[in-house]
Amino acid sequence: MRDDDVRDDARADDARGAEARDSAPGRPGPGSSAHETVEAAVRAQLSKALGGVRGMVEAAVPVIAFTGTFVLTENVQRAVIAGIGAAVVMLAVRLAQRSSPQFVLNSLVGIAIAAFFALRSGRAEDAFMPGIILNAGYAAAMLFSIAVRWPVVGFIIGSVTGDPTAWRRDPGIVKLCSRLTWLLLAPCVARVAVQYPIYLADGDQSAILGAAKIAMGWPLQVAALAAMAWLLARGRTPIERGRPA
Repeated sequence: MRDDDVRDDARADDARGAEARDSAPGRPGPGSSAHETVEAAVRAQLSKALGGVRGMVEAAVPVIAFTGTFVLTENVQRAVIAGIGAAVVMLAVRLAQRSSPQFVLNSLVGIAIAAFFALRSGRAEDAFMPGIILNAGYAAAMLFSIAVRWPVVGFIIGSVTGDPTAWRRDPGIVKLCSRLTWLLLAPCVARVAVQYPIYLADGDQSAILGAAKIAMGWPLQVAALAAMAWLLARGRTPIERGRPA
């Protein structure tokens, strides 16, 4: 047998061995998930979708600057300047690093809408109405998604993986995403339940609304994310691919 034939046979054996190893039970094949549990997969994808700690800080700081300045000065223009100023600083850092400014831009849109409502009506309290409406809308949408077994958190995962419905093939992920969606829903319900009655009260309630918005904004969001992290850390649900739940 020629040396060339021996080398060809050896390469063929190596290829067959690699294929066998890839298809062995418990070993991920091409395109399969590298995570062994549902919780690990969801934790990784949710972190990407929310932008990690930095993304959450960037979304919160301009809103806190806007609201805090408004409470102290009761002046919408100054509050807008403070909020936009904080966002511009973080936006400049993002652009210098050539990374995504998505979360900074999201907060800028929120500030612009709040300022529009207050300036149009001339009532300071109306700066907080968009946030109340938005939280009510989020709560209703998340509750509906849980009821029909298409929880919102599943779509957050799908938005990062590139396949918006692949998570539905794993019943364990569907159940876990429902629980996580309940945890995201709770702060929205709490904000509406507290802030809307204040908005309806007689007199200028802007200072109280501003304080409530700050107290129930970042702290409640951190509490919800901490509860989600705790739930993800304690579970060990094996990933099982099957028919849609």
